[in-house]
Amino acid sequence: QVQLVESGGGLVQPGGSLRLSCKAPRMIFSEYTRYVMGWYRQAPGKHRESVAQIDRSGNANYTDSVKGRFTISRDNSRKTVFLQMKNLKPEDTAVYYCNAALRGSMDSWGEGTQVTVSS
Repeated sequence: QVQLVESGGGLVQPGGSLRLSCKAPRMIFSEYTRYVMGWYRQAPGKHRESVAQIDRSGNANYTDSVKGRFTISRDNSRKTVFLQMKNLKPEDTAVYYCNAALRGSMDSWGEGTQVTVSS
């Protein structure tokens, strides 16, 4: 299991922006680059859903509802993955979880950070 520490959540008005960060402080660089890093979210009363993932080379994929508004990126030297969120909508309100995935190993999860989009 990998320790993941998220930050950057908060309350924002519709149309606003937030940037989430997730650091893996105890991983060494060479290990970190092996992982696919991702963001998931869970809204009240709903299942956890995938938001975006990025591999070691920077190849990213997104769920349809966030395409064009969210950007995932990673800085391997800092062992950190980011989620830049723009044009936020009330339906983006959820707890956002960082995920580290490696084939053949159990996924690791952060504790989550709350994002609330409301006027």
